[in-house]
Amino acid sequence: MAAQPARPERRGTETASVPGVSPFKPSLVKAVFRDVTSMHVSRSAAWAAASVTRTVLMEIIDGARRAAAEEARKKLIPGDLLSAIDRNVELEVGTKWYDHSPTFRGLTGVLYDADGVLVPSRQRSRSRKPSAVVGAHRFEAGVKKLLRSQGATAVPAMLRDLDGIASVFLTDIARDAAMVVREGGVKRFGTVTPVMSGEPAPPPFPKDSFRALPARRGDGRTIGRDDILAATTIQLLGGNLRQRALTEARQATQNASAG
Repeated sequence: MAAQPARPERRGTETASVPGVSPFKPSLVKAVFRDVTSMHVSRSAAWAAASVTRTVLMEIIDGARRAAAEEARKKLIPGDLLSAIDRNVELEVGTKWYDHSPTFRGLTGVLYDADGVLVPSRQRSRSRKPSAVVGAHRFEAGVKKLLRSQGATAVPAMLRDLDGIASVFLTDIARDAAMVVREGGVKRFGTVTPVMSGEPAPPPFPKDSFRALPARRGDGRTIGRDDILAATTIQLLGGNLRQRALTEARQATQNASAG
């Protein structure tokens, strides 16, 4: 997705995403994980996954609010979501949702078969098999809470997109965390730092920023907090959002343990 020529200055760590209680409860997190894997999910892993999802959604909402504010609006529309993603590549998460949402139609490419015939867009599945798309409605209450906390509302289409992105993102985290457990660590770990043309490169991250070791500890049947952190490093680009998501997830699990 091409970046816009003019890009307002971002405030980085000054965004509204501050550590707090996630509206995505551990019971919801575990339900999503059950759709993906039969592995046990520890309590700290559920809190960490909920926190990461909250951090990502807060950043997306913040970017959309900025786009809406430029037009003196408080109610968010799908165009604000596109503007937020266009201005910050870190927000391009839960991309499997794009194939199912009219908001992204035309942006994910047009497909042709071997004979050059246009392949029709994917139709809504009638299958009862659990999936991130079918289960997206489970996130509506939590997304509404995040919007209210920022003094914003969203039209139904925008709310549906936020639900869908949250559901797909958390499902992706679940799949990657399960993979980390199966493989005994992160086998494809790296750091990618997005830099826009004409902007200075961000400072390097501290060596202990991620704390995701190549080899994990623990049994092969339980997804733990560190597995969620490792999955987060896979799903998020190596920028401020990833660093903040990891930091807030650690804080959330510490608060949960103390509570």
